[in-house]
Amino acid sequence: MVGLFMLIGFGAFGYLALQLGEVPYLSAGTTYIIKAEFDNVAGVKNGASVQVAGVNVGEVVDIALSENEAALLSLQIDKKLKVPIDSMASVKSQGIIGDKYIQLSLGADETLFKPNEILVETESSVDIESLISKFAFGSAK
Repeated sequence: MVGLFMLIGFGAFGYLALQLGEVPYLSAGTTYIIKAEFDNVAGVKNGASVQVAGVNVGEVVDIALSENEAALLSLQIDKKLKVPIDSMASVKSQGIIGDKYIQLSLGADETLFKPNEILVETESSVDIESLISKFAFGSAK
């Protein structure tokens, strides 16, 4: 009886590990990757949320430097969300000094992004420190 209980427990643990880990060759997967190229992503970290209209639809899984020396973010998006090719990504902040996240503004085009395509319509983060220094030293316009 104890052995049977242990086997059921290990089976349940294995099933949960595969479902939560999204092993691509054992399941269809529930997400896909879109890349977004930004001039400045100061404050964005791996694991930052990706939102559409304030609803979490994914997360940032990688931050790298592209060939043209811009920041290249890999956004892991829920497969239920279809992202039109004319969409825009912006770096936003939750509050004045809150965590940074990526806000997707969906377009209306019927053509959709395919996995690993690069979104280039982006709006970089506002650098508060440089704005304050420009204002303090009189070069703000």
